[in-house]
Amino acid sequence: MGKFQVMDHPLIQHKLSMIRDKNCGTKEFREIVNEIATLMAFEVSRDMPLEDVDIETPEGIAHAKQISGKKVAIVPILRAGIGMVDGMLDLIPAAKVGHIGMYRDEKTLEPHEYFVKLPSDIGQRQIFVVDPMLATGGSSIMAIDALKKRGASNIKFVCLVAAPEGVKALQKAHPDVDIYTAALDEKLNDKGYIVPGLGDAGDRLFGTK
Repeated sequence: MGKFQVMDHPLIQHKLSMIRDKNCGTKEFREIVNEIATLMAFEVSRDMPLEDVDIETPEGIAHAKQISGKKVAIVPILRAGIGMVDGMLDLIPAAKVGHIGMYRDEKTLEPHEYFVKLPSDIGQRQIFVVDPMLATGGSSIMAIDALKKRGASNIKFVCLVAAPEGVKALQKAHPDVDIYTAALDEKLNDKGYIVPGLGDAGDRLFGTK
């Protein structure tokens, strides 16, 4: 089973509290989501492999370390996942960005894939799939299915708020995928929204409600 981690860093928790507030406006919401994504990127990149390197400093030779091995791809699940990309790129600017478009049937709550555009070498990359909410797990499972179908294998899922039902479903479907969240909330309601959650992340990011 992959790792499941709730990131309890004080800065992450404080910023998450700010965007849970229903009175947090679109501009502030968007900025803080990016800030949280940057802080989470710091933790999810913790186990990236290092290699030894000799660096010539002004005073001599330093036996130092640099990141080696797999390059990174950040793959947001459209549309809300876009809100986390710039924050992660602030910390990992060399990462490539892929996109997976999903929409949810409002009657059945089932996700449908409508767009997939990925770096050509996706199979050689460490992939961070990002989506603010892990609710039923349907969209994340289908997005990871789409990645694996195209040769991806080293995948981590990063979200802001998760429901227990979504975590369980994602772990069952993809036991090899590590899950990182800033909060594990109480439950899903009958509309498939996380309670207490923070509402519809896409609408709040893009001001569409």
